[in-house]
Amino acid sequence: MQTMRLASTLRQSRETLSTQDKERHKSYGYQRAQTPEGVLTSLIPPMQFPHTERRKQKAFAMSQEHDMDSLHVTKRQLKLLKTSPLVILNKNSGFSNSSVFAASSSLSVSPLDSSSSSSGSALQGSWKFFSILEARKQLMKEICAKYKGSISKIITRSHVKHLYVEDKHKLLYCQVPKTGCSNWKRTLMVLAGKASNVQNIQHDTVHYGGHLKKLESFSQKEIMHRLETYKKFVFVREPFERIVSAYRDKLENPNDYYHNLFGKPIISKYRLNPSEEALRTGSGVMFKEFIQYLLDVHRPVGMDIHWDQVNQLCHPCLIHYDFIGKFENMGEESNFLLRLIGAPLSLTLPTFKDRNPGDKRTSLEITKKYFSQLSMLERQRLYDFYYMDYLMFNYSKPFKDLY
Repeated sequence: MQTMRLASTLRQSRETLSTQDKERHKSYGYQRAQTPEGVLTSLIPPMQFPHTERRKQKAFAMSQEHDMDSLHVTKRQLKLLKTSPLVILNKNSGFSNSSVFAASSSLSVSPLDSSSSSSGSALQGSWKFFSILEARKQLMKEICAKYKGSISKIITRSHVKHLYVEDKHKLLYCQVPKTGCSNWKRTLMVLAGKASNVQNIQHDTVHYGGHLKKLESFSQKEIMHRLETYKKFVFVREPFERIVSAYRDKLENPNDYYHNLFGKPIISKYRLNPSEEALRTGSGVMFKEFIQYLLDVHRPVGMDIHWDQVNQLCHPCLIHYDFIGKFENMGEESNFLLRLIGAPLSLTLPTFKDRNPGDKRTSLEITKKYFSQLSMLERQRLYDFYYMDYLMFNYSKPFKDLY
């Protein structure tokens, strides 16, 4: 049996990064990242809040990230797309020919019909999307080379414990809570033939029904085979919005499990003169107390998957994802991925909210409301804590006073 390499990666926050990099991120506007080794060669976009710039909606709008505007389709590339779209898309996407056939079909693209304006527009939109996916993967490669080039390249069983397997379509999905993972699990169940439609799958069935296999449940040889041959995807979200969403769901709303496991020790350590009821129930954790817990190197209780960094959950410097999607544009990007893998045209990612459905979804405005309770130092330290996620997934600075 092939022996699986074993090792562990070190957690790295921005607090350990060089002073030179901190100075570089004080400036706004496009610039080249300077490193002694010259590892980063692509342009790093300005770090401004992504939601402050309202772009015109386009037919194939991507998530709010700054790498979009720098991508163009050359005349030669467009000509190649029109004459042989399937081959060109396959080269850039990393997906199989059959997958690209499915994508082309859903976009109404045909070599025989490439002269029409609608087909040309679809081709340009398709090419732009693949270009953005490639840009995301290239940025990931460069960030990993710069900041984590010295880590061990050995993949352990713990590195794959958040990856779910769908063998029929040869997919590996890394679960990142608060980025639509419940609905993605529903979709994977339908793809695997475990359910007929996504609408009738209850929340507990999704998470506790055991219908989806985790990659860590396979033998070492089978794990490595799937990592090498299956298509791997992950969806990410703006880090501050993600942790506000997690706090609202697990600590602000009724949740006996999280109140007992996290609420009690958080209130006990960070609240002055807590009431007996608060210590007994663990309910009513304030957002500021939750942030104190996150930033404490001596936490009274460990981290949780709902607010751990994405780079620690999915290990993108070890596991090379074929598709990095953005929660901010979940509808378009998830359905594009479904077409790529050859899913039935009738299958789309559900959009319903099955936990605390009466609450508004966490948005920019709601996030700003919660962060107004923090000091500037707390915001800076929290940005430092999630800095690698901001870099790897090209999210903008959440506040202008951050460096």
